[in-house]
Amino acid sequence: MVNITFPDKTKKSFENNPTGFDVAKSISEGFARNCVAMEIDAKPADLSSKIQHDANVRFITTNDSEALHILHHTAAHVMAQAILRLYKDAKLTIGPAIENGFYYDIDMESISEEDFSKIEVEMKKIVKARYPIKRRVVSKSEAQVLYKDEPYKLEMISELNGQEISFYDQGEFTDLCRGPHLPDTGFVKAFKLTKVSGAYWRADQNRQQLQRLYGTAFFSKKELDKYLNFLEEARKRDHRKLGSALDLFSFHDEAPGMPFFHARGMELWNELLTYWREEHCAAGYVETKTPIMLHKSLWERSGHWENYRENMYTTVVDDTEYAIKPMNCPGGMLLYGMRPHSYKELPIRAAEIGMVHRHELSGVLSGLFRVRAFHQDDAHIFMRPDQIQQEILGILQLVERIYSTFGLTFHLELSTRPDKSIGSDQQWEMATKGLRSALDEYGNDYKINEGDGAFYGPKIDVHIKDAIGRTWQCGTIQLDMSLPERFNLHYIGQDNERHRPIMIHRVIFGSIERFFGILVEHFAGKFPLWLAPVHAILLPINDELANYASELKVMMQKQGLRIELDDRSESLKKKIRDAQLNQIPLMLTIGEKERENGTLAIRTLDGTVKYGISHEEFFNRVHIHVRLRKPHLDIFSD
Repeated sequence: MVNITFPDKTKKSFENNPTGFDVAKSISEGFARNCVAMEIDAKPADLSSKIQHDANVRFITTNDSEALHILHHTAAHVMAQAILRLYKDAKLTIGPAIENGFYYDIDMESISEEDFSKIEVEMKKIVKARYPIKRRVVSKSEAQVLYKDEPYKLEMISELNGQEISFYDQGEFTDLCRGPHLPDTGFVKAFKLTKVSGAYWRADQNRQQLQRLYGTAFFSKKELDKYLNFLEEARKRDHRKLGSALDLFSFHDEAPGMPFFHARGMELWNELLTYWREEHCAAGYVETKTPIMLHKSLWERSGHWENYRENMYTTVVDDTEYAIKPMNCPGGMLLYGMRPHSYKELPIRAAEIGMVHRHELSGVLSGLFRVRAFHQDDAHIFMRPDQIQQEILGILQLVERIYSTFGLTFHLELSTRPDKSIGSDQQWEMATKGLRSALDEYGNDYKINEGDGAFYGPKIDVHIKDAIGRTWQCGTIQLDMSLPERFNLHYIGQDNERHRPIMIHRVIFGSIERFFGILVEHFAGKFPLWLAPVHAILLPINDELANYASELKVMMQKQGLRIELDDRSESLKKKIRDAQLNQIPLMLTIGEKERENGTLAIRTLDGTVKYGISHEEFFNRVHIHVRLRKPHLDIFSD
């Protein structure tokens, strides 16, 4: 007799050891058809698994979030099966489910997106066949025999010591896998291959380069179409294309992974930093600056030489080894340690827009999102233990003010002590309690990631959400109990004794280059007026008015406007069209009437046109809009 307890605490008894599918059918046939897997005492399992003992059972249906992950995993197997049918010499490595789909790394001939259609045709055949997906457990020696001609699988099997080795079979296809999987291939109703790229086996550039095929899958075509529309919208917002089209930045072979910002891009960049400085000054921060290249001994002292050396650029000057900084922290430690500090001075909030360099593999470079040279809006806060909660709360409030200015929402995640860490239990308990207390007082929901903190302290990660619902991890707040120890930092307490300060590392933009790219995609290039590289463009309707328009440009520049003039001998219609393509917020048409009356005809990007606006009213409206950093473009909305 096996007794099953369901999540609602109801129970059922079965004479024999039932499979999950048997139990689901006992509820109803319709319910069973909607089930894809289950949990037995909170451990995931296939529906075909037998329940051997009294257990708590929860079924995973197509309506549950976990179901999509299982679908993606099975879809990866379906794709791999199709690949082996079409490319007989292909060798499989690993094929995991990922956030928005799946991929499989395969040692095979190079393919392109043009080959996707024939792979998808073969995948449809496998789905239509509705092959049952069956799990079997084998010994290590059996697994090695089964995969005697599969070098990558053999390598993985050789590393499995004392672990259960399971395979999944579907039709003629077999794959090494932990599972769980869908009951049969017919559940993979809607799928699409999305891209192909190169990847090194085990991310080691000295090993074989593989083909990484990406795809996505859903339980219905409607869900797939919705996701593909989302991808299309994301493609339209691709910051690399918009950055080029809007003349913001570029990359060059002479400096791989190191962006060049153009004049228009620098206008946006400087606005970002002006705003950042205003907010930080108001929040009690001072700004510092440390050198970009520092002596090897500093990096040995900080621990980076031992733990981060392969990502650092180094050089030799006067027979002495130096490293270009991959992060700003050690320089900040030197500044704090220059003189004694009293408990009365704390907290000290020192911010730095520091340029750092990290040697990323060329294959992972991706526009502004993954570069080798970038700026971090670091701040290092030195404080007493009793100040942790209030300082964290202050950072969270600063984060909210800054992100809301761009129309970005966010959620928070708290990561606690990992298995490998430094510091005493008491230090960790104090630090984690401080973060929790600040989060609780802040009042927003947050997720806890147990054991995912840095080795030197717990942290809060800030994940922003953009205009089309994508999330990006930008801000982070980390408590550090390592660097103050390594650099022997201290302050004189109220008891006139030395004490070790608690230290916070925090960024809000994160990498400014990356945040720049996120904003390009968030606004789809249509920046709010205060942030736009060009506020307005003057469009004289004929050549006779070009000189007058040029005088207006000089006057407007003196008023602090970022203004351009299009005095080409083109039609007004073309000039307007070109300005719209360049996402210039305000188009100022200059005709004979405007010159005579000293007025402007103003067109906004949404097509609204206002005539007879005086220069003074125009300046006032633009200045108010920019000063208040309003999130919308329409200067005529009151």
